[in-house]
Amino acid sequence: MKCPFCGHDDTQVKDSRPTEDNSAIRRRRMCLNCGARFTTFERVQLRELTVVKKNGQREPFDRDKLIRSMQIACRKRNVELDRIERIVNSIVRRLESSGENEIPVSTVGEMVMEALLQLDQVAYVRFASVYRNFREAKDFTDFVQRDVSRLEDDL
Repeated sequence: MKCPFCGHDDTQVKDSRPTEDNSAIRRRRMCLNCGARFTTFERVQLRELTVVKKNGQREPFDRDKLIRSMQIACRKRNVELDRIERIVNSIVRRLESSGENEIPVSTVGEMVMEALLQLDQVAYVRFASVYRNFREAKDFTDFVQRDVSRLEDDL
C-alpha cells in the first residue's frame, strides 16, 4: 500500500479489525519511510459496476460519490454517518447482485430516494431537488404534494 503522505511503496499493517457491520476490514497502517499512520478499508467487490448516465456517458461506479451525495442531502439533519454507510452498503450489494455490470443512473437515484424517504423526509426532498433538477419553488411544492404523499401511502 502506497503511503498517502510521502508516496513510499512499503507500509506495514499495525492493526486489522472488521467494521461494525462486518462489511469491510479496517486496517491501521504505518509508513516504513516517514512513520505516518493512516487507515484503509478493504471491501468485497463482487463485480465492476459502470454507471450509465442520462446522456449515455459511462463512468465507473463510485461508492464514495454516493456517500458524499447522501451526506449533502442529510447535512444538518439528525442522521448518523453510520446509517448512511449501511444504506450505501445495502445499495451496493443490491447493485452487485443484480447481475448487471452497467447500471442506469436512474436505478441508483431511485434506490437512494427510496432509502432517504425512510431515513429522513427533508433529506429526501433535498436529494430529489438535485436529482430531478428542480428549477423553481413551484417544483418543490408540486413534488411534495404529488410524490411524497403518494410514497408515504405506499410505506
